[in-house]
Amino acid sequence: MRTTRTAPARPVLIAALALTTAGSLLLTPHAAGAEPAPPVTRDQAPLDQRAAQAPASAAERALADEQAAGGAVRGYPREQFLSPDPENPADKSIKLGLTPYHAIAPKLNAVQALGDRVSVEVAGRSAGGHRLYLVTVTAPETARQARAQERMRDLIENSPAQAAKSPEIKAGYKAPVFFNNNIHGNEWEGTDASLKLIEQLATATDARTRDLLAHSRLYFNITANPDGRIAGTRANANGFDMNRDFVTASQPEVRAMRQIEIDKQPAVMLDLHGYVNGTLIEPTTPPHGENYEYDLFLKNTYANALGMEAAVNGLGYTPAKDGVQPAQIPFRDQEEGWDDWPPIFTPQYAAFHGTVAAHTVEIPLQVNNAAYDSLPVAELRRRSAVNVDVAGAAIRATLDFVRAHRTALVNDQIEVFRRGATGAAQVPVSSETVPGVPGIGPEDVYTTVFPRAYVLPGGTKATATARLVDHLLANDVRVTRASHAFRLGATTYAKGSYVVDMHQPKRGLANVLLADGRDISDKVSVMYDISGWSLGRLWGATVEPVPAGTLKGLPLRSVSEATAVGHVAPRGTLRLRLDDPQAIAAVNSLLRQGVPVRRTADGGSAIVPASARQKAAELARRYDVAFDATPFTGTQPLHRTRVAAAVTSGELFALREMNFEVTPVSTAAANAGFDWSSADVLFVSTGLEYGDLTPSARTALDAFLDAGHGLVGRGVTGAELATATGLLAAKPVEGNGDANGVVRVVNSGPVTAGAPGHGFVYAPVWFTDLGPQVRVEQSYATGNPLVSGHWRPSADGGGGPLAAAGQPSVVSGPQSVLFGTEPLFRDHPKGEFPQVAGALFRVADAG
Repeated sequence: MRTTRTAPARPVLIAALALTTAGSLLLTPHAAGAEPAPPVTRDQAPLDQRAAQAPASAAERALADEQAAGGAVRGYPREQFLSPDPENPADKSIKLGLTPYHAIAPKLNAVQALGDRVSVEVAGRSAGGHRLYLVTVTAPETARQARAQERMRDLIENSPAQAAKSPEIKAGYKAPVFFNNNIHGNEWEGTDASLKLIEQLATATDARTRDLLAHSRLYFNITANPDGRIAGTRANANGFDMNRDFVTASQPEVRAMRQIEIDKQPAVMLDLHGYVNGTLIEPTTPPHGENYEYDLFLKNTYANALGMEAAVNGLGYTPAKDGVQPAQIPFRDQEEGWDDWPPIFTPQYAAFHGTVAAHTVEIPLQVNNAAYDSLPVAELRRRSAVNVDVAGAAIRATLDFVRAHRTALVNDQIEVFRRGATGAAQVPVSSETVPGVPGIGPEDVYTTVFPRAYVLPGGTKATATARLVDHLLANDVRVTRASHAFRLGATTYAKGSYVVDMHQPKRGLANVLLADGRDISDKVSVMYDISGWSLGRLWGATVEPVPAGTLKGLPLRSVSEATAVGHVAPRGTLRLRLDDPQAIAAVNSLLRQGVPVRRTADGGSAIVPASARQKAAELARRYDVAFDATPFTGTQPLHRTRVAAAVTSGELFALREMNFEVTPVSTAAANAGFDWSSADVLFVSTGLEYGDLTPSARTALDAFLDAGHGLVGRGVTGAELATATGLLAAKPVEGNGDANGVVRVVNSGPVTAGAPGHGFVYAPVWFTDLGPQVRVEQSYATGNPLVSGHWRPSADGGGGPLAAAGQPSVVSGPQSVLFGTEPLFRDHPKGEFPQVAGALFRVADAG
């Protein structure tokens, strides 16, 4: 679940939207209008025994058609045998009576063999190496029919005006629907509900099921987080909450989900979570994401939510008997605190790929965390069974909605892409523009004005620019590159500059990634999670919005990948600018290989001897960085830097991404006898408290620091350790703990030399009462430093952005550096990473 903060309740409004679905999709053999058929015998025989008797004639026909067509596009079904995983009796889902991960592949093998509707593909692998299973359920298609579906899908995105008039799409396009399960590993039951439904759909013979599958493709991501499912953790094996990662896409599971969104282009999707009682069904409270077509999104999401609410409540569970409260819809039932502002969540990200009804659904009864360990097994299994039932009801109601509204849903998806492609203005929500949705007020109106284009000039930030361009392309944002110098607006740009034309189908996503964002502090009192994330400000590349102008006649050509910028000067000593995380990774690789590297006096570059040119050439290709010729020889040697790190999962991942050798440490590890000889520097942001160390652990840490090894600290925990060990005198001041976003900063010291003029904060900190040897490396800008995000004063009137203005945000001493910003937050603000690397290099051998 997205653990919500307490917010005042919005008065419940009477639903005024009438749905036209003709009853529930019961998936029974004798549903209205169905032909008589034998009852489904799923309880009478094992699934694999029944599957062995199922015909494969449709699969054989599809294969023959595919072979005749040359194999360019496969028809459906697309069956494959999944090798089994080793049985794991420690899988946490077993205690709940749910499907352990190792049982999923056999189930999918069996259900594929039941008929000609179910196909399975491996969409990727998790951080822990487990397969990610994507199941497609649809009526059989020959290769020719599958090609027609792909052609129509392409037309919808790339030629929406033509698609809107296409009789072929109206009559024959299969509406794509996506069900995402178990993205939080210890919110299990969506997986089991989907497996149960897939089995039913594989053999159901009623008319409504046949109609649904003839006009839809249903996609099920069986478990988005197998690592967490097995371990009983919210996060994956890298420690990431993946429902916060969609802007950054640092995790392989998220990249797999992103590709599903791009390739399948779902019109409707559910993301199944737990646990909120009563069942929480989005749409959300304000603020609403300003970059998507919210009128189309709200219309469909609210209508589907009503159907899911009715289906869930219709199961008959009660508070008194079952402990299940009636379902709730935040848009209708709450004022704030459960918003859809940031596109870090799966449904909000889906909206930018044409999904016009996307929901987080939080099933009701808690079975994870403390409940998992404290409740009797029988009660846990009762709760899980209820949750599977609730999740199934939400999925079935969504299928009813899709079956009844397929044409309108596809038309609205086309309209999303048409507005983007033509540069049409957004339509503000109101009772007139979104009829049938009650309670719309000015608090729900969020729109933006898109620039005509963005230009990424490159120049000295070529590595960062190339990384950002490739990230845009991976998100299906269209990018062009100039073959000659050109003028746009009032500026002349060099050959090789990249241009993002904002007249494109997915303009909303382009703007999400590149725009500064917006300060929404005055809009709501509390936000659910982060409120600012601009890649244009935080990824190290120069991004320039062009408000108006014409791109016609400019020398622009579409690109499918960024042009490589890595190179090595053909002769002489080499210089590598340490202004990008990929450059840090390259220099750390050289240091590991024993290359004698020195740094320049300002610390901003590494000097590499000509004898290492071959090694440099390999790293230039791997990391896309430039080793230029230089007359300088450097001043101080750089040494291989091993880091003992008491940090968040995101910080640990970022450190390793920069190729630092990192050993996690904590209070418990230190008390157990941590080997400090394995480290050159200590980085602390969480989990290492000096006052909780045993006397022997304190002695060992003090000896490590007395030997000249330094400390890099972040936030209050890092600052308190610096004070306790006598390394640096600076008092940390905590801002509002709910504050976060992109801030303006002023760099003034060697650690932050060359750093961007923006940083990221999450529960911001600044420093006062500085000792005589403390240098201010960076300060929050004067005035209001917040560019985008949410930062209000605390309840006592302090802790706001005006209190932080002009105050030190990064400080250093002879043996320590402290950060009040979040330069490695969730592996996101790439342009800030070199500050941390510079701090680690400086203090590793401070003595």
